[in-house]
Amino acid sequence: MGGRCVGNIPAIAGKFPGLCLEDSPLGVRDTDFVTAFPTGITAASTWNRTLIRLRGLFMGREHKGKGVNVALGPMMNLGRVAQGGRNWEGFGAEPFLAGETAYETILGMQDGGVQACAKHYINNEQEFDRTQESSNVDDRTQHELYAHPFMRSVMAGVAAVMCSYNLVNDTYACENDKTLNDILKREFGFQGYVMSDWSAQHSTMSAVAGLDMTMPGDISFGSGTSWFGQNLTDFVLNGTIAESRVDDMASRILASWYLLDQDSPDYPSVNFNAFFPLDEATNEHVDVQDDHFEVVREIGAAGAVLLKNDGALPLLKPRTLIVIGNDSGPSLYGPNGFTDRGGDDGILAMGWGSGTAQFPYLIDPLSAIQTRAIKDHTSVTWWRSNWELGGLASAVLEQSVAIVFVNADSGEGYITVDGNAGDRKNLTLWGNADDLITTVANNNNNTIVVAHSVGPAIVEAWIDHPNVTALIWANVPGQEAGNSIVDVLYGDYNPSGRLPYTIAKSPSDYPTQLITNPDPSVIISIPYTEGLFIDYRYFDANNIEPRFEFGFGLSYTTFKYSNVWAAVIPQPDSDSVALEQAWLAGQATPIADGSTTALWLHRPFIKVTFDIQNTGSVAGGEIPQLYIHHPASAGEPPSLLKGFTDIRLNQGETKTVTLTLSRYDLSIWDVVAQGWVKPQGRITFSVGASSRDFRLEGTIPL
Repeated sequence: MGGRCVGNIPAIAGKFPGLCLEDSPLGVRDTDFVTAFPTGITAASTWNRTLIRLRGLFMGREHKGKGVNVALGPMMNLGRVAQGGRNWEGFGAEPFLAGETAYETILGMQDGGVQACAKHYINNEQEFDRTQESSNVDDRTQHELYAHPFMRSVMAGVAAVMCSYNLVNDTYACENDKTLNDILKREFGFQGYVMSDWSAQHSTMSAVAGLDMTMPGDISFGSGTSWFGQNLTDFVLNGTIAESRVDDMASRILASWYLLDQDSPDYPSVNFNAFFPLDEATNEHVDVQDDHFEVVREIGAAGAVLLKNDGALPLLKPRTLIVIGNDSGPSLYGPNGFTDRGGDDGILAMGWGSGTAQFPYLIDPLSAIQTRAIKDHTSVTWWRSNWELGGLASAVLEQSVAIVFVNADSGEGYITVDGNAGDRKNLTLWGNADDLITTVANNNNNTIVVAHSVGPAIVEAWIDHPNVTALIWANVPGQEAGNSIVDVLYGDYNPSGRLPYTIAKSPSDYPTQLITNPDPSVIISIPYTEGLFIDYRYFDANNIEPRFEFGFGLSYTTFKYSNVWAAVIPQPDSDSVALEQAWLAGQATPIADGSTTALWLHRPFIKVTFDIQNTGSVAGGEIPQLYIHHPASAGEPPSLLKGFTDIRLNQGETKTVTLTLSRYDLSIWDVVAQGWVKPQGRITFSVGASSRDFRLEGTIPL
């Protein structure tokens, strides 16, 4: 603490300029003239690698332009608990999707010149008592689910990893030898440095367990004490900690600094003050926004998921239109009226907490709709109250279209909003939303619902109402929220977003629930007894019908899949023949440095090729998804996502798509052999439009 950034490494005169560490995963926090990008969950909902990487690139450039060395993101915890407060910062409830989104984000950010920091490592899946809970996870589940996005981050060359507040199997994550030294540094071959979350360090011996950098440096904020500093020096002098380990800590930090060319004399100096943003002496008001609003708008549209459409969309110059709900307009207090966005009034474009940024402006849906109405000669009116429903029925009666905007918010646990201490109290939409929607639908036969939500919500109260003609799940899309949703509503952007999680019919359908404890002095035990079976994996294994399945999303056009085939990809490189043959024979990968990220394990091995035709009346984008199915003896969920891409097709156009699988993609973790192994038996695959909409099937040719 004490510098101009949320985290600071002091300079060494004439040798090292120091480091600035700054939030957040969606933009530069605590400063002005920056872009408020779409949230991680919105980026993941695009399933579009190009847009995801471009978002990362522009965030990286903005951080660098402000003089930041280390951007504290991306966040890639898995949303194990649907109510989890920070799920919107991450990339959904599927390790493969989260891993690919993290990979592309990091490549983009670091191409922009800033060090990326993968967080929160690991099992930080709820806000309640996050410093007083032990996530108790078996080894196979840890490897196949929660560690996977971090493994992909290492493969992307991530500079830093942030260890989390919680305990893992009764040992704090920032001094956990198994997760830090063995899995991350040995098995994944991570060459960067591990930093603590703020005050997540608990001892000097954490250095031996793999912690390289303590943040913000003092044991508690402003204490002037440190587990490192003189304590670390003393431990080296008395032989408790080897001096070579301290050399390793420093080398890792400097290696990342050099990797991003931050030793260049042209690298910008810090030009803002995170703690005193109004101090003119330390805030230079450098504008780093460029034209990044354009990609914000596109991602907001591409990440919107069309869940229901009875022919109501796209809108075609409606004669009259009423816009309903508090979420449709601006907040009474302005876009930054709540500290760290810790309030819910007006359009919801990001959650709350340290994972936020200042809005330079915020386009609300009502304003954007009225701009479109001028062009279409549509008569527009509105009803902003969610609670005063007495006159609403008559207000919507004669309207051609009634669009109801609702939301659900969450954030970090240091802020409580409407009784929600970070995590959501329940999975209902906020602000009397169910009654609001039902009142409108009972009185208007063309009711369209738009939900800006941080995660899943239960929609059973109205989803089957015959007058609810469409539902768009618009996520939390950043500063261009209004323009993004208007692009989708009017068909300027044909929706191609897909759900990054499952929307259930009941909260009890999910395999895991928020665990609370009235005694803050007791460490909560959170057993991950569901193992591999989270989200759609659990629903599939237990034959539970979701309301909307993982990977689901509609379009304004239709697509036909055909002509699938699978083949082994010829491999001219013979360097790894013995390892590949051993894997094919069912032997586990050897225990070695970098064993999980070995090239031979991850290079393309099988290609799955198929055709997609746009059979509808307009151009549009499709997200073909590849799932594999292991034999029952493997103990895996019925279906596992292992590939996806995005494809744009004109009316009537056909394209051939190829998705590849690596040996890693086809493997499971062997807890005895401590390696990746091909399960015995036949592995099959399906290609389709969601986790429950398979169009083509085949067998992996092994």
